[in-house]
Amino acid sequence: MNTPAKLGAYVLGLAVVFGGALGAGSAVGAVSPPPAADGHGAHAGPATPAPATSTTPPTPGGLQVSQNGYTLTPETTTVKPGEATDFRFTVTGPDGRPVTGYQVQHDKKLHFIVVSRDLGSFQHLHPEEAGGGVWSVKLTLPAAGAYRAFADFAPEGGTGLTLGADLHAEGDYTPKALPAASRTSRVDGYTVTLDGDLAPGASSKLTLKVSKDGKPVTDLQPYLGAYGHLVALRAGDLAYLHVHPDGEPGDGRTAPGPEITFYAEVPSRGDYRLFLDFQHEGTVRTADFTARAGELPTPAATSGPEPTATPSTSGSHGAHNH
Repeated sequence: MNTPAKLGAYVLGLAVVFGGALGAGSAVGAVSPPPAADGHGAHAGPATPAPATSTTPPTPGGLQVSQNGYTLTPETTTVKPGEATDFRFTVTGPDGRPVTGYQVQHDKKLHFIVVSRDLGSFQHLHPEEAGGGVWSVKLTLPAAGAYRAFADFAPEGGTGLTLGADLHAEGDYTPKALPAASRTSRVDGYTVTLDGDLAPGASSKLTLKVSKDGKPVTDLQPYLGAYGHLVALRAGDLAYLHVHPDGEPGDGRTAPGPEITFYAEVPSRGDYRLFLDFQHEGTVRTADFTARAGELPTPAATSGPEPTATPSTSGSHGAHNH
């Protein structure tokens, strides 16, 4: 972009909007045809087979401010760039009341991620419960511009959700280009290398190797119940994918470095930003990468007569948004 985009007209404060195109589409849904007869009335002839229903992949996390009756509701009304703000929010449930019961996941009841829209800035924060279902966290938006906040949680008795809301900080704003794809990230004297490729619609093995001063780091410290914590965000709409490592500290098979292995599934081809949090010598650091998901996987070729259908053994452990 040659001409800086101006956000000077933004009202000092915070705007919450409903996702991008994908989120809006999922929230509104498609208009369905009138329901067919239920089969308990008179029959005037042979039944007409119902048309095949197309299966739509689930909407990735973070594209909606509301899902399954739960809504991310910010209470803070002013966010100024460069200033620490006591940012407060609630998650309201299907009954319209703030949720107070959460499952503990990765050592926390709720994970709060804030990124700039150009994916150059990333913060993984852990709010504190202020009472009555209100969460509070010190938030500093580093510069003027557009940001996206994600609340990653699982209510008691429910499944995991990631809700997202847009934040704006006043001032002139020039979006930065997405960093070029790279397999190496350097932070505070550490070098992290990425091995593996993202494949849309399929599980991808990603291995990240941590070294310092040219030597492998073999004494990583547990952070949020693992030796590493990886967040993947799709460039453009910021679809959120929270992936997890293979193994955990103390399981008898997972070494504390230098390698951390993850399995991730991305919904589409395109560019993604990967943010790895790891802890060493008492400090958590973040390594970041730009990766590109290539072509869709090719279905296996079949020949001969169609095989007899057999019951599925996959259970409910399919694609994960977290």
